[in-house]
Amino acid sequence: MARKPIDPVAFLSGLPLFRELDAATLARLAADTTRRPLKRGETLFRKGDAATGMFVVVYGGIRLVASSPARGRRLSGLVGPGASFGEPVMFLERPALVDAQASVDTLVLHVPKQALFDEIERSPKFARRMIAGLSRRIESLVRELDRQAIGSGTQRVIDYLLHHCPKSSGPVVVTLGATKAAIASQLALTPEHFSRILRDLGEAGLLSVEGRRIGVPSLPRLEAAARRRRAADAG
Repeated sequence: MARKPIDPVAFLSGLPLFRELDAATLARLAADTTRRPLKRGETLFRKGDAATGMFVVVYGGIRLVASSPARGRRLSGLVGPGASFGEPVMFLERPALVDAQASVDTLVLHVPKQALFDEIERSPKFARRMIAGLSRRIESLVRELDRQAIGSGTQRVIDYLLHHCPKSSGPVVVTLGATKAAIASQLALTPEHFSRILRDLGEAGLLSVEGRRIGVPSLPRLEAAARRRRAADAG
C-alpha cells in the first residue's frame, strides 16, 4: 500500500527542533528540504563524504556504521522516525565519520546546511534550539558510555531494550533495527554473549525472541529487573 505524500512543513513543525518556529521560517526551511527515499540496505552517505546538511527520518530507520582498521565495522547508532542526524559534522564542516544505511525501506528529509546556517543568523531562538539538541545528544552518549563502562552485559541489553520499547501498560514488541551481531557490537558484546543473555532473559520469562522481534510481556517486570541488576552491579 502506497504511503501518503509527506508535507515537509507539517512534518518539520511537529519535531521538537522546529516546533515553535514561525510560519515564514518553516516555509523557508521546507522550500529547501528534499526527500530521499531509500530501499533496505541502500547507502545514504559513506564515511569521508562531505557533510551537506542534517537529515530527519520520516519513516523506517538508518544504521550508522563506524569502521576502523583495529575494530573493523561496528554499529554506532540507530536513528528512528522523528530523529535527526548529521548535525555535528555539518557544524564542524568535516567529512562524515560513519556510513549511513537504511535498515528497512526508509524516507529521510535532507535540510541543507546553508538553509540552517541562514536561519541561525536570523534567529537566536533557533540557534539555541540547535545547541540544545546537540547537548541532549552528547548527554545521551555520555550516559551510554557510563553504562558500558560499569554495567554488566545483561544490564546493557536490558537498558537497550527499555530505551527502544514503546510506552505501554501491556505487552510490547521491539523490532531490532539491525542484526543481532550488529546490536551486540554496539553494546560491546560478542554475538554469542548477546544471544546467551537473550536466552537467559527468555527463560526468566522477561522476554520472548523470534528473529529480530523481541516480545516484552511486562515492561514493569523488565524495569524491575533493570533496577535489581543496577543494584547488583553497584554493590
